[in-house]
Amino acid sequence: MASNDKPRAIADVSAGAILATVTIAVPPERVFRALTADDQIPLWWGADELYRTTRHTADVRPGGAWRSEGKGADGHDFHVQGEYLKVEPPHLLVLTWIAPWDGDNVTTVTYMLEAVDAGTRLIVRHEGFGAREGSCRDHGSGWERVLGWLAAFLTDEAGGKPRSVFHCRLIPPRPDFAFTLTDAERGLMKQHSDYLRDRLGDGGVILFGPVADPAGPWGLGIVGADDEAGVRALTEGDPTIRSGLGFRYEILPMISTIM
Repeated sequence: MASNDKPRAIADVSAGAILATVTIAVPPERVFRALTADDQIPLWWGADELYRTTRHTADVRPGGAWRSEGKGADGHDFHVQGEYLKVEPPHLLVLTWIAPWDGDNVTTVTYMLEAVDAGTRLIVRHEGFGAREGSCRDHGSGWERVLGWLAAFLTDEAGGKPRSVFHCRLIPPRPDFAFTLTDAERGLMKQHSDYLRDRLGDGGVILFGPVADPAGPWGLGIVGADDEAGVRALTEGDPTIRSGLGFRYEILPMISTIM
């Protein structure tokens, strides 16, 4: 498998813009998903000695909102948010970027993904800093780190890095849930099924489906992830959990697996 090149970023303070690039040895579709999916960004965006993104929500369509939340190494919470302007998977993503630590100024980030022999050439343009030269420089070094985290995450995954396997039990809000579904709940369960189906394979879901427990049916998911935090990032993005209706996941690591 081709190796990644080293991430590079240039901050043009006179133009108030940053240009950053990296080549990653996976297809554009995989890179695009890592940049947008709720359950992906918390897996790779951050490092323990700086900060960690712990939650990401995104309505990936023009006009849709996105928001990332996390915690710094100093224990302080942070967030950054914006709106999608252009969404053309898997080759173009344009969004606004608004961060309190940058005075809530509105800047624009453009991701351009190009398929190359080595995998994907990702180019990031972050512009709109105006005369804020310090902020432009700081974001330039920041993007170099971020692209390094992304490349390392996707390369480890593509290289077959051993993953742990987890048994995930979705417990419904009432024992007779499967037999007393309302129309709204039936629609929610379709969203749940679509969410997990989209994550089969590259998203970590190995299999999922309902279990005919005599005490009351419940949902089973077998998920591969580096650690429990990765599983929780996936389950917390499940529409049933986000609905606030009382669903919960019981997550247990499997001691060993034979597949």
